[in-house]
Amino acid sequence: MNGSYPDTTMTQTTITLPAPAKLNLFLHINGRRPDGYHELQTLFQFLDRCDTLQFTVTEEDKIEIAPAIEGVDLQDNLIYKAAMLLKPHRKVTKGIRITLDKVLPMGGGLGGGSSDAATTLVALNTLWQCQQSTAQLMRLGLVLGADVPVFVNGQAAWAEGVGEILTPAKPAEPWYIVVTPNCHVNTGEIFSHQRLTRDTPKLKIAPALEGDVKNYRNDCENIVSELYPEVKQALEALNQFGNSRLTGTGACIFAAFDTKEKAESAFSKLPKSIKGFISKGLNSSPLLC
Repeated sequence: MNGSYPDTTMTQTTITLPAPAKLNLFLHINGRRPDGYHELQTLFQFLDRCDTLQFTVTEEDKIEIAPAIEGVDLQDNLIYKAAMLLKPHRKVTKGIRITLDKVLPMGGGLGGGSSDAATTLVALNTLWQCQQSTAQLMRLGLVLGADVPVFVNGQAAWAEGVGEILTPAKPAEPWYIVVTPNCHVNTGEIFSHQRLTRDTPKLKIAPALEGDVKNYRNDCENIVSELYPEVKQALEALNQFGNSRLTGTGACIFAAFDTKEKAESAFSKLPKSIKGFISKGLNSSPLLC
């Protein structure tokens, strides 16, 4: 890695760390594996918009998370699952209290849940003195989700396989308008859809490593637009000002701008019914120093 994790020490009992959003600058589906997962090619880049997690070591051997996420049982919370994965590796018998300040939309394709899990792995690796390497944390994270490893590694990356084979990349770092349609896309529904494009030829890696992704696409975009009118409306609105694209399986979409001023100008002209935010693209995660 070019960076390093925050300067924490084994004597600390509380740390506060960011969990950034990501964009898929493109997403191509190259085929389906015998185990049902899909072979992908994508380019991950981080945003400076983040959830924030505070971790406090407790004497009671218990994992506490607050606030509870509506509709998500504790055992299904990726933060809890990340802590449970790391628990067998701890060198101290301590519990943890985790406070989540959630700003990233759930089910939006920004990787919020995966990023929260990755930040949890990084934080508890220090607080519980687990002494796991970055590679070991990435392997643990893959159990939780295909995009957890890129958040642990903290570098923009070209990804293949199911999204876990990473090659560092340095695309341009523009400003983005990110639109957040008021709907929750069902990822399973999209990846199981009969008409989903699954045969995009594999690309050569070199152009994407330099961020030349303008001619690439998101293979999920047509199906998501068809099933979710809110996404179609948002794409049409943002296309008036830039080349808009779906991230992941959505519902969020984005468009890049050279400067913050250009992004702010375009954002101010969108219909008031279109919600979203402006954020800077980053090749190094805010989780790194």
